[in-house]
Amino acid sequence: MGTVRRAIAVIPAVPAVALVAVATQVLRAAHRSDLPSFPNQDPSGTFGDPGAPPLRIVALGDSSITAPGVEDLDNTWVRRVARALTERHRVELISVAVGGAQARDVIEGQLAEAVRLQPDVALVSVGANDALRGVPPERYRAELRRIIDRLEDTGASVVLYGMGDMASIPRLPPTLRRWATRRSDVFDRIARETAAASRRTVKVYTQGRVRTAFHEDRSLFAGDLFHAGDTGHAVFAEAALPAFEAAIALSRAHHNGG
Repeated sequence: MGTVRRAIAVIPAVPAVALVAVATQVLRAAHRSDLPSFPNQDPSGTFGDPGAPPLRIVALGDSSITAPGVEDLDNTWVRRVARALTERHRVELISVAVGGAQARDVIEGQLAEAVRLQPDVALVSVGANDALRGVPPERYRAELRRIIDRLEDTGASVVLYGMGDMASIPRLPPTLRRWATRRSDVFDRIARETAAASRRTVKVYTQGRVRTAFHEDRSLFAGDLFHAGDTGHAVFAEAALPAFEAAIALSRAHHNGG
């Protein structure tokens, strides 16, 4: 009987042990001394005709916004989107994003400042670090819900990026690729469901080129083989622009009493 009890006691520990092993592999992949390390950047700026109607975009999230490895700051996807919107707007882009952030970090370190800035459109791009570092999906769901509710309460509309397939990251060991795909699918689905249940949130479609292009073309990555490079950010921008246009329309309708 004692042997049975000991065996039962070990069963709950197995997932935790597996998670530690995965986390260790991810940590090793993220800190390879044979590859370069790039600083985070601030893509904030003002774009367009000063006489055009103003549009304030506040970006919250992780290194998908701070763009380590992008050589020309104007090639970051958020700046590409900002410039594309200047046909009708004077765009003020303000980033409060921090590289490496998880959803909990956004709540604790970015959300209050984003609310204070009173955006017309808030961009939320967070989740990859949660997925890679083993955050339980339902915790991510709850934290994402909290972020979006607080931003929408300001009157802003929200663009929620989500993610493609992190198995495409060259730096990840082959043993983690199936796991990374599963985690990507789960966390992107949570983002889709959260947006669908929101008042004024638009989810970027990430099941097209964002998902496939990085598998097909390794040159889309920066020299660290982990983050997207200049050409990779062009793919991000192409996918994001329709979501921003939809979010701007929602914001306009809300402020016009629609």
